[in-house]
Amino acid sequence: MFSFTVAAVTFGVVFLAELPDKTALAGLVLGTRYRASYVFVGVAAAFAFHVALAIAAGSLLGLLPQRLLALIVGLLFLGGAVLLLRQKDEEEGEVRKPADQSFWKVAGSGFMLILIAEFGDLTQIMTANLAARYDSPVSVAVGAVLALWAVAAIGILGGRALMKRVPLRLITRVAATVMAVLGIWSLIESVRG
Repeated sequence: MFSFTVAAVTFGVVFLAELPDKTALAGLVLGTRYRASYVFVGVAAAFAFHVALAIAAGSLLGLLPQRLLALIVGLLFLGGAVLLLRQKDEEEGEVRKPADQSFWKVAGSGFMLILIAEFGDLTQIMTANLAARYDSPVSVAVGAVLALWAVAAIGILGGRALMKRVPLRLITRVAATVMAVLGIWSLIESVRG
């Protein structure tokens, strides 16, 4: 049976946990480069997949090899930082977007980024724990998906708004620096265990 209370509690917990996470940063970066609606479709699909996995797996997600996941995520973030820094600087006042802006390319990029980066993430584990605690998987799933989609939308739209006020070059450098820090942090976590 669906419980609005459980969905609301789940929304609040997951939203607050995900807001300062790498997802907002990923959405911000993708939102500055691609059509926002295309990015959101890919990101939203990846989050729905993660929530379904968390609900199905329940508390078993805690058994995944966290060191390996931290290592992979760390390397992906460092790779993303390098790619951002290697881009040619945009001419003043002109933003050059990637050549392929097709729906499938953009949505697929957003899906893959979130699919990999969020695997074994705190919010996925929290969702599994909430599903096990409340014994209301549909309520937890609805609350978690809506929270994750809200954070993604904030990040994507925030990237668009930020680009109107701040040069893309500066946004790219800051994003690359944050991604590098997250990558190093994930690598340290993988070594520490």
